[in-house]
Amino acid sequence: MSTDSDVRLDVWLWAARFFKTRSLAKQAIEGGKIEVNDAAAKPARLVHVDDRLRITRGIERFAVRVIATSATRGPAAVAQGLYEESPESLAARESEREMRRLTGAGFDHPHKRPDKHSRRLLRGFKQGSG
Repeated sequence: MSTDSDVRLDVWLWAARFFKTRSLAKQAIEGGKIEVNDAAAKPARLVHVDDRLRITRGIERFAVRVIATSATRGPAAVAQGLYEESPESLAARESEREMRRLTGAGFDHPHKRPDKHSRRLLRGFKQGSG
């Protein structure tokens, strides 16, 4: 953990363990999933202490403030020290998680494994030919 401010946004997101690889972080930034100080950003944008980031990762949304910068990926405990999540963001994520748990996330799991005919129908449907 350091306080040097010469860290790219995609590298910082990778070091803070929001994404498994730097290229995934870059794709998220280019896809508009990351905002820095309420504005769209580019992967090469430099991250500074006290920047506010909005990160959308799948169905999770984070609102964090940068506490420190780092260009190296370390243990999770060190990565969590790079940012501070807002209490509103934490509460919203917890309520969403609880709602998904209570509703079963809308999944209706089959009672048994599909038979051969059903698997062929599913495969055709997924490929668009059936």
